[in-house]
Amino acid sequence: MTPTHRRAILKGLGALAPLGLAAPAWAQSAPAESPEAARAHTDFAWLARYGEDNRRLLAEGSHTRIVFMGDSITQGWRDKNPEFFPAGRVNRGIGGQTTPQMLLRMMQDVIALRPRAVHIMAGTNDIAGNTGPMTAQMTRDNLDAMATLAKAHHIRVLLASIPPAGNFPWRPGLETKGPIAAHNIWLRDYAWAHGHVWVDYHPVLAGPDGAMREGLAVDGVHPTPAGYAAMNSVLLPILTKLDLA
Repeated sequence: MTPTHRRAILKGLGALAPLGLAAPAWAQSAPAESPEAARAHTDFAWLARYGEDNRRLLAEGSHTRIVFMGDSITQGWRDKNPEFFPAGRVNRGIGGQTTPQMLLRMMQDVIALRPRAVHIMAGTNDIAGNTGPMTAQMTRDNLDAMATLAKAHHIRVLLASIPPAGNFPWRPGLETKGPIAAHNIWLRDYAWAHGHVWVDYHPVLAGPDGAMREGLAVDGVHPTPAGYAAMNSVLLPILTKLDLA
């Protein structure tokens, strides 16, 4: 079918609308892409998200003690507990992101800011498959790469546990507890083996069943202000010990 013939047919199908007759599926308009889906084709890692703020910090000569790299759990930390992020503590969380996206952001959003340390919390969305199917090894390779990049630039690495979750509301039926537990064992052992700091939030967040404790998350995944307060109680002594507070 030539483009001319197709246009003629579509014009004729348009005349069916007043008669209440639907055009066939192939002739109907495709649904508009969501902003997130469109951005995946133009800025997969969303480097533009913090680009301007990074330039501002560098232009001001701001002294960055620690950068928090992560997904929505890290982003929500600043949104719900802004007082935890005074000058010198920089939040670079982006909701929905996976480790391949964060790895692409490491140079711009962490290393370029010349911090003394980076806190990396990642893996929830890898398990969920937010950017496509991923194996556990893929996630671990990306975490290894992020930590290796930071260490090569003399940035202290704090590796955080993946927070507990009994399920992911956006991925109904997906098994979460087993993969989270397995990743956290690997993260702990990797941190100890490579001289990084292991930050384990599970003792203050997880209930006996391995899910988030009642009242500490709005949806079983994303912490409430009380959840972030519990995380602060774990992290602040570590930051003080490392002279990063």
